[in-house]
Parts: sequence; structure tokens; C-alpha cells
Amino acid sequence: MQGLSAMTSELFVGIDVSKDTFDVATVPASTHRTFSNDGRGISALVRELSKSGPQLVVMEATGGYQCALETKLWEREVPFAVVNPKRVRDFARGLGWIAKTDRIDAAILADYARKAELEPSVRPSEAVVHLKELVTRRRQLQKMVRQESNHLELATPAMARSINKVLKCFEKELATINKQIDAAIKADETLHEKARIMRSMPGVGRVFAFTALADLDELGRVCREVIAALVGVAPYNRDSGRSEGKRFCCGGRAELRKVLYMAALSATRHNRVIRDFYHRLLGNGKPPMVALVACMRKMLVILNAMIRDGKQWSPNTAHYA
Repeated sequence: MQGLSAMTSELFVGIDVSKDTFDVATVPASTHRTFSNDGRGISALVRELSKSGPQLVVMEATGGYQCALETKLWEREVPFAVVNPKRVRDFARGLGWIAKTDRIDAAILADYARKAELEPSVRPSEAVVHLKELVTRRRQLQKMVRQESNHLELATPAMARSINKVLKCFEKELATINKQIDAAIKADETLHEKARIMRSMPGVGRVFAFTALADLDELGRVCREVIAALVGVAPYNRDSGRSEGKRFCCGGRAELRKVLYMAALSATRHNRVIRDFYHRLLGNGKPPMVALVACMRKMLVILNAMIRDGKQWSPNTAHYA
């Protein structure tokens, strides 16, 4: 097959990403090709996409296997979006696509690109990319520390000595990564200013600040509804006819939501605005977890407005939420 398709402004491309390959489908041309997930394959794929001039390329977030391709697409100014796999599967089920293969998944992604009205990803700065790498490595180390700590519960004395040696190594590397994260933020004027603004809010600490800088580059650039949906704290209706169901939250960026949860817990104790809001919800009969998620959403909306306006925290900023 020569090329992915003739150049057309109506071309949409879906890429199913795996560790070893990229399965690439297009609509409406209905073509399919496979490229290797290595330097040569990525170069060939990006070259083909540059020639075809697609309106949008869509691929799923796959734990990092797409990162090298993302960088090359940004360099060649090929518009693309990375989407939540669950949303794509729900889209496929709605259309009756039950079977699942790499080739089918690529075709579904191409159709999703055409119908979902997605916005292309915005390229982060080099400083943000570097910070993302450091924060990702920090999470990996934390996960390994938890795993080794769990092994201690049933360890014999000989095993415990080995585990403790490994834990000391991990903890030393964690301390190094933490210093590198702080240095990366301090070295970039934009990141440093955003961190300063966020940490001016009582309840927001260092971990939330650098996690938000790494995982939520949209902060301050999108509206309150979008920022809440991105993190997964936006309530959705579940009503039908005369039946009014409970509101629920779903999806979003789980790692960021975890640290936002801890920040909200702290804010319900140390931030007068959030504390009063939390207790008012409890007084109105809301379950504690529902009230806490509402506090998470309120904090996020306020932080979004603070970053947008370049203003530090004050109790008056509560009107943003």
C-alpha cells in the first residue's frame, strides 16, 4: 500500500499502540497499515502522516508506549489527541463493535476521531516534559517501596535484611528525585510562579503542586467544567423520565485525583473557606465522601481561576467556585 491516503482535509487517523507495533487505520479512506514501535517505524509513520495531512490523529493512552510518537508528531506539527481508552470502548459498544483486535481498534479510533469533535493536544514545554519524567519516576519508586514494605510482613530475618537494603536504596533514590523535582520547578519561571500561586492556598502542599504541574498542563487554560472533568470530579446526571438518579463522577486523571483528595482533607481542617463549605454540606445531609469530592472540585476550580488570573489565594477567591 503506497501511503496512508491521498491528502484530504477530511482524513481522520486512528492508531492502536502496543509495545512493538502501531496499527494505523484511516477514515473515510478505510486503509490499514502496521509500523514497528521503534525509531525507524516512528519516522516512517510520521513521514506518511505528514504527507497525508490528516485533520486529526487519535490514539489511546497506553502507559507510555505512545510518548516517542507524540514527540515526533509535535515536531512535524501533525494534529493529534490522546484519549481515554474507556471512552473509546464505550463508543465502540454503542456502535455494536464487540470484537477486539489491533486492526479493529485502530478503525474504531479513526471513527472516534471523526465523530467525537476532539481538540488536538497542545505541546507542553520542555520544562514540563522533564518534570513529567521526574514525577513518573517518583511514582515508580514509591510503588516499589510499597511492594518491598509489604514483603516485610512475612519475611524471615535473612529476607528482611535483604529487603531493608533494597528499601534504603529506593529511599535514597526517592530523596534524589524529590530534589530534582524541586530544582526543575525552581529553574523554570512559569512553573515556579504557578507552584507559588497554588501553594498560597491553605491545604495545597508541595506534592499536589508538582503533580498538578506535571499532569494538568491545562490548569488555567480551560473553563471550570472542563478542568473538573479532566480530573474526574465533575458530577454527571443519571436521570430518566420521572426518575432522578444520584449524580456520579467517573474517569479523569487518577494519580492527580489521589493527591487532590489528600489536599482536600487538609483543606477541610486548615482552609476556612473549604472547611465551612464542607461542614455546610454535611449539615445539609450530604454523606462525608460526597461532601469531600465537592470540596475537591471547589478547590480545583478556584486553583484554575487563580492560575488563569495570576493571583494568589485570598478568601475572596471563593466566589470563583
